[in-house]
Amino acid sequence: MTYTRPQALILTQRLSEPPRLIHILAGPRQVGKSTLVQQVLHRRPVGSYRLLDVEALAPRQAAAGGTWIADQWALAESAAAAWRDSGHPLAQQLPYVLVLDEIQHVEQWSTAVKGVWDAGKARGTGAHLVLLGSAPLLVQQGLNESLTGRYELLRLPHWSFPEMTECFGISLDQYIYFGGYPGSAPLMVDEERWRSYVRGSLIEPSIERDVLAMTRVDAPATLRRLFELGCEYSAQVLALNRVSQTLGAGHVLTLAHYLTLLDQAGLLAGLHKYANQTIRQRQSPPKFQVLNNALFSAQGTHGFAEALADRSRWGHLVESAVGVHLLNSADQDTRIHYWREASLEVDFVIEHRGRLAAIEVKSRGVKGRLTGLDEFCRRHPQARRWVVGSEALPVGEFLLRPASAWVE
Repeated sequence: MTYTRPQALILTQRLSEPPRLIHILAGPRQVGKSTLVQQVLHRRPVGSYRLLDVEALAPRQAAAGGTWIADQWALAESAAAAWRDSGHPLAQQLPYVLVLDEIQHVEQWSTAVKGVWDAGKARGTGAHLVLLGSAPLLVQQGLNESLTGRYELLRLPHWSFPEMTECFGISLDQYIYFGGYPGSAPLMVDEERWRSYVRGSLIEPSIERDVLAMTRVDAPATLRRLFELGCEYSAQVLALNRVSQTLGAGHVLTLAHYLTLLDQAGLLAGLHKYANQTIRQRQSPPKFQVLNNALFSAQGTHGFAEALADRSRWGHLVESAVGVHLLNSADQDTRIHYWREASLEVDFVIEHRGRLAAIEVKSRGVKGRLTGLDEFCRRHPQARRWVVGSEALPVGEFLLRPASAWVE
């Protein structure tokens, strides 16, 4: 079955407009960036897709990479001119498109891209430029420097429950345990094979190539151990000084930096406590949260059937899956937090344009008072109140709507 992600429609619309900005398609590994852009190109009468040959390019050679970018743009300019003069009925409506994939492997790629883009604009080239790569490399290495004001970012997050169900027919319980990596879905019937794939083909390349190879990390072993610990404690709050003691290494500030790198790589985030003052949020202990539940399950000791039978483990997985959904569906105006005061706690707090929603997760139904939720809503009477897993709001229904929808 051929499945097209919703972001393809957004990209198609942007590429139908006159070229004004560079289009950046960014997201974690194995979420379908290359597939999506090729699907979009396939529906257009003209355009070219170019994948950087990393093996042919000498490692970290800025000159070689810059030459490759310049060569591809020169070919695109010629093709764009020929397309405009072709007499095709759509030639004046649909601009030529050049897609460059794996752009992050070119050192100082943003400087090279800026040069060809600015020159092309001056010449009136009239071609779209689409760049593909992983989010941390693109954002950290040039977008906010060389390409300021020249690009538009289209974020491609991990696959949602509705997408995995529509494309692969997986159940809610399967999504909660196996997560949302499309490449791993056919392997779910063999859990050992699935686990090996997630560890070796998803986790290891993400850490080795998207973090360690492109970013200065003085203690790689500490970063890896932080990731493993964060996966184990996904959807739980841990103070970084305690984490430092547990790992036996790493300054708190260093661990916070590593957690940021893992977040930008689409692996592991640290949620801040909701507070009225930003400084109090930043000083709070993080709530670890994987960005895909496959990262949680693949490194755990419970198989699918064992996790389902273990009430505590399954509750942990369900809460983590809710956090995964909130983070991946949050737009740029939406922030996801948790809340805790003494023994009172709310699992997740959604903050969207000044509005709030408090989320409590109950995988086995609601029993007793929800004192943390009650107290948060007493302090913030304008906040919407939701109990995910209750009869009124089953988990599967909650996973169908984006984070911002729950504050409305």
